[in-house]
Amino acid sequence: MEQLNSLNVILKETENELISFTQELIRIQSYSGLEREIAACIEQKMLELGFDEVFIDAIGNVVGRIGNGEKVIMFDSHMDTVEVNDPEAWEVPPFSAEIVGGRLYGRGSVDMKSSIAASIYAAALARQAGFCEGKTIYVSCTVDEEYCDGENLRHLFREREIRPDYMVICEPSNNKITLGHKGKAQIVIKTKGVSAHGSAPEKGKNAIYEMAEIIQRVEQTNTELMKREGPRGTLVMSRISSVSASLNAVPSECEVYLDRRLVLGETEETIKSEMDRIIQGKEAAWEIGTLRRKSWTGVEITYDPFHLPWKIDEKHELTQACNAAFVQTFGSEPQEYDFWDFGTNAVTPVSMGIPTIGFGPGDYKLAHMTNESCEVKQIVEACHFYTTLIREV
Repeated sequence: MEQLNSLNVILKETENELISFTQELIRIQSYSGLEREIAACIEQKMLELGFDEVFIDAIGNVVGRIGNGEKVIMFDSHMDTVEVNDPEAWEVPPFSAEIVGGRLYGRGSVDMKSSIAASIYAAALARQAGFCEGKTIYVSCTVDEEYCDGENLRHLFREREIRPDYMVICEPSNNKITLGHKGKAQIVIKTKGVSAHGSAPEKGKNAIYEMAEIIQRVEQTNTELMKREGPRGTLVMSRISSVSASLNAVPSECEVYLDRRLVLGETEETIKSEMDRIIQGKEAAWEIGTLRRKSWTGVEITYDPFHLPWKIDEKHELTQACNAAFVQTFGSEPQEYDFWDFGTNAVTPVSMGIPTIGFGPGDYKLAHMTNESCEVKQIVEACHFYTTLIREV
């Protein structure tokens, strides 16, 4: 109890500093692949707060460590944000980090610079409060998550031979304990045709026409998914393109890109059967839509976007530790748990069998939106929760 009372005093003393640091992060534009400046800022803050080790790995992730105990817990947030293409539409300038009506505005305020600040300060405060004995706390601030979720941690774990005992993904959850999220498959379908001059189309085979029925099947598949009872997956066609010798030629190839979200119980076989049915009888093939990116350090990233859904058990020791931290932070038991319908960096630790859970400040429905904003109070509460969770694990 004395430790917890001490924590409340420490939190109150550092609250303004925590919010100021969050504002500093928001004022730094950090689009995916352009995180150099924010990485340097985070590195400096970790050093100022006395982290035992701070490093930037080959791909550009910034990682801080406190402690050297046997029990290892990692808090992860990504540094990159989506772009702002409509600054004139914002009521508050997107990189001003102004506080209006108790809310902190700006790109990344929800997704997810508030979490970065809260987790960095939590690790430092946990040591100050005496919660770190026998433990190693890592705070990772990762790159290019908006395009390649999980690939950043895959590089980090492999390069540094890190394997946490527990993983906390600090994505926005309105400060609700989040037990898992949907899976994702991003898929490319290509149809083949035969090129011919536009004045004699009967001599060729139009790859776009070959794709036309496939497009209808994709729409019908999503309609069927939406009719299912309970949690349901989705299927969206997000891009279409074609290849032809010229604008006067019959297209020889057409390509579409699909985004398929999976619910618990759906598997790799689910996707295979679904895609085989969609292209059946057509001159077409499908594959996972591999993405290739380059990090701010120049490292090539190859990302295969296929991840199964996951959920940690409510009785797991990590969930129970989160429940205890929740009570100490908010004064009551959690009334409900959340389950994200989007993907996160959790896909990597989950695939490795590492117990993983989610918790973060901000309403994720405001992520990527005009006038993105986070309640200031939630940032402070998240820091309190993370600090107390370190005590409980």
